[in-house]
Amino acid sequence: MKERYGAATFASLDTALAEGKFDAAIVCTPAHLHLPMTMKLLRAGLNVFIEKPLAIDMSLVPDTQATIAESGRFVAVAYVYHSIPWVAEAREFLKQAQLGRILQASVVSGQHFPSFRPAYREIYYARHESGGGAIQDALTHLANAMEWIIGPCTRLYCDAAHQMLEGVSVEDTVNVSARHGHVLASFSMNQFQAQNETTFYVGCERGSVKIELHARRWGFMRHGEDDWTWKATPPMERDDLFIAQANDFINGIEGKPTSLATFDEGVQTLKFNQAALQSAASGAAVEIV
Repeated sequence: MKERYGAATFASLDTALAEGKFDAAIVCTPAHLHLPMTMKLLRAGLNVFIEKPLAIDMSLVPDTQATIAESGRFVAVAYVYHSIPWVAEAREFLKQAQLGRILQASVVSGQHFPSFRPAYREIYYARHESGGGAIQDALTHLANAMEWIIGPCTRLYCDAAHQMLEGVSVEDTVNVSARHGHVLASFSMNQFQAQNETTFYVGCERGSVKIELHARRWGFMRHGEDDWTWKATPPMERDDLFIAQANDFINGIEGKPTSLATFDEGVQTLKFNQAALQSAASGAAVEIV
């Protein structure tokens, strides 16, 4: 970072807080460190943007919530789907209820993970204790996006397994059958397929909505129609989404409207992650409260 960007660097967080002056911090360490670091940063007066997943368990959530309230600082969680234009547009369309109530939703997703993260064996991904495995690393994005679109998950059954990725034992393939209140939902993903594709389907009383993440588009089809009406987004660089997310964080610090995932939304998705891991281990459905 110092050589490429000329940025100041520090040997530790404590040294940085003692020697530097900052308005905000992005916590992008392994997940078990997220909340301890967040509380330290808040007590030092910084606004905080926390990488996903929020944590690996709920133990420090109450203390962190209290620290956020005491600090008055802006805090958000980096679930980048909130900053994807065609996801946000589809969500807004569904909120208008032009197709009636949402009744069922599903997402099918996958990619060749070694192509995107060649060092996956050596990083946080290799262990559940640091936020690794498909549930906490990849499925968590889909869970948070689904909860953002259709509401919180209330019950799930998860089947997960290590099917292919070499050098790790954590799950790389996941199927989830869930309830989000009255809405039935399903999640299917793996981290070894050739294509990098993610598709959401949302079934409503009077039609359907489809979001194709990989094609940068969303569409709807009303009952009686023969084809989708598509709304496409012009080509973007991959980093454009993360730049948009960073700008949204700055907007939040300045008190402007932002669509970023809130801390409480991150907590809800943490509950999803924990329920999925518990269900995969026990073979039983888990209620989320």
